[in-house]
Amino acid sequence: MSPDSPVRVDAWLWAVRQFKTRSAATSACRAGHVRVNGERAKAAQPVRPGDEVRVRVDGFDRMLVVRQTFVKRVSASLAATALENRTPPPPPRESVPVVPVRDRGAGRPTKRERRDLERLRGR
Repeated sequence: MSPDSPVRVDAWLWAVRQFKTRSAATSACRAGHVRVNGERAKAAQPVRPGDEVRVRVDGFDRMLVVRQTFVKRVSASLAATALENRTPPPPPRESVPVVPVRDRGAGRPTKRERRDLERLRGR
């Protein structure tokens, strides 16, 4: 198979090591976490070189551009050449608001703790 022929999007994502298993890539497509050229992609949708693929992994979108297509899983060095990563850098930690987390098993917050939490959230 030539590196320019169309390939299923789930197989390509697995081949370029974006997902650990092909079934995980297929599940992500079914759940709507994969977009090809801005449209929701089914697992069998073909991708070609030049297509933009957005993948939602761990709550963040990865923006990838297809450079080569592979059906079988390839080495990490080949996988790096098969895609162009256009993902913007994550925001700095200072700009991300800190979410207060209660210890597991601490029970319900007291009235005083609840008021402090509401004040912290700006309500």
